[in-house]
Amino acid sequence: MNTQPITQELRLALLISGGGTTAQSIVEAIREGRLRGVTPALVIASTHTAAGIERLKKHGMDPRDVVVIEPKKYADQEAFGEALINTCKERGVNFLGQYGWLVKTPENVITAFPGMMTNQHPGPLDPGRPDFGGHGMYGMRVHCARLLFVRRTGRDMMTEATCQRVAASYDQGAVLKRRSIAVLPDDTPESLAERLLPVEHEVQIETLADIVAGVERELTRNEPLVRPEEERMMQEAKAEAIKRYPRG
Repeated sequence: MNTQPITQELRLALLISGGGTTAQSIVEAIREGRLRGVTPALVIASTHTAAGIERLKKHGMDPRDVVVIEPKKYADQEAFGEALINTCKERGVNFLGQYGWLVKTPENVITAFPGMMTNQHPGPLDPGRPDFGGHGMYGMRVHCARLLFVRRTGRDMMTEATCQRVAASYDQGAVLKRRSIAVLPDDTPESLAERLLPVEHEVQIETLADIVAGVERELTRNEPLVRPEEERMMQEAKAEAIKRYPRG
């Protein structure tokens, strides 16, 4: 159980686009008392087909607090953002977590909640330098790109679960927590994703606990994740991953 002091209370909006397993793990950690100082106030799905909608209702979320806000129904990003902001304000939300949220978050939302948004990413990040994030890098594509890269370079045989702040550009927010697991000789993108997923859950839960306690810190790397001579190889791995997993 988390025993860190509570310096601020979070009313959390959980943003999802898919299965919602991370959001479920967070809700369960709150219900079980492992995560204190956080209230799951709202779930926002970006599509009616997100399996996490029913998952989270079954795990204790009031159906009235599980809503769908689809970006395609709005004229532009700003209008989409206003819908998100208004829905959050109606429930007193002061913190947003992106847990498998696959749509671009409008800048007016980031402005409305400065420093109070985090994003889950299933791979290593190095904001400001080449890494395994960016436009189109989500889901199985990240695992595939990472596997291709480490096997071609023969070094850093690991991948990471990451929690970062949300920024206007994809995956450029500061990293708040990361945890690595080894890449095994017989790993596939699917087996790597399966082994990393519970680690992803814990990284997101622990980051929320750090924020509640006011002890979160931004992490940087002393050495670049991708060396200059490896940048082309990384771009090729990402392009191949997108081709192999056209739906992510």
